[in-house]
Amino acid sequence: MAHGSAGSSGEGRLRRLTRELAKFGAVGGAGLLVNLGVFNLVRHVTDLQVVRASVIATVVAIAFNYVGFRYFTYRDRDKGGRTKEMTLFLLFSVVGLVIENGLLFLATYGFGWDSPLQSNVFKFIGIGVATLFRFWSYRTWVFKAIPLRGAAEARGAADSAASAGKQRVG
Repeated sequence: MAHGSAGSSGEGRLRRLTRELAKFGAVGGAGLLVNLGVFNLVRHVTDLQVVRASVIATVVAIAFNYVGFRYFTYRDRDKGGRTKEMTLFLLFSVVGLVIENGLLFLATYGFGWDSPLQSNVFKFIGIGVATLFRFWSYRTWVFKAIPLRGAAEARGAADSAASAGKQRVG
């Protein structure tokens, strides 16, 4: 295929998505360690109930992840509107917190699975499910891509040509 053809632009998008997933995974993996580490630390040094300890750990991980996503994974994304970005990040993070800790709550209080091993397994599963939601919401709504200048110009030229063709036909 010739450079610049539909196939190569698809390959470029796939490469960018792969890079984005790798960076998201690196930050997320570090955030996972922070989350599980804080969770187990809080559980062992306090008398807090399992879900409360988990919520504290999730909040610490959310703060850690924001810094990682903003300055590593999505550093090339639009930096305008930080207040809006932070608000959306926190909104979607809270939804992820509810997903993550809702599964742990269900396992602990719904099924009585509350040994340290069971709590860690269901915390891990909850993090996994919430991560799928977070990846989609962060990339779609929070850290928006800046349109490529060439792509925007090409789209504008194609739209102009299409409307000119319609006017000639009509």
